[in-house]
Amino acid sequence: MSGGRFITLEGIEGAGKSTIARFAREWLSARGVQALLTREPGGTALAERVRDIVLEPGPEPIPSEAEVLLMFAARAIHLASLIRPALARGEWVICDRFTDATRAYQGGGRGITGALIDHLAEVVHGDLWPDCTVLLDLPVQEGLRRARARAAAVDRFEQEREPFFERVRQAYLQLAEREAPRIRVIDASRPLDAVQREVAGVLETLL
Repeated sequence: MSGGRFITLEGIEGAGKSTIARFAREWLSARGVQALLTREPGGTALAERVRDIVLEPGPEPIPSEAEVLLMFAARAIHLASLIRPALARGEWVICDRFTDATRAYQGGGRGITGALIDHLAEVVHGDLWPDCTVLLDLPVQEGLRRARARAAAVDRFEQEREPFFERVRQAYLQLAEREAPRIRVIDASRPLDAVQREVAGVLETLL
């Protein structure tokens, strides 16, 4: 990857991933590191069209199996068109969600088997996993309060009830326990400056 690093941000709704992603890019830029900011599902024009299918509420439900396939379809496009080329150029990539989100949301939340998700991950990105994943963790009620306070409209996931997000959060925490030290858990319920300081410490270890 010629010096490129792949960093992902994870967490439930309202955890502050987008804010921390921008902070991370600015922190790295100040130290002379070029970093590309992107998101999942989405990240390219075509993958964003898949994102719209996944997130927009509509009269026709999306079966859980179709949802996980759409996530990996968008991911395959994203990897081929944006992530892999950037890493090959030696750039750092900061991505708001990646396969850990699928493991938490479609696995923990929807009940899709880990075996299917792992198989799709192997097909779509093989041995390319993040160098570091920052899991911004906070209680579900606080996350949903933040998310709903800022949103003009809610997407398909934000319409889910608390038990769904409790399952997602627990899946994330189980992943973090199982896959330390790649996944670093940061308490996102604290003030923003405290969260940013801890994220900066994680980034420092990658330089």
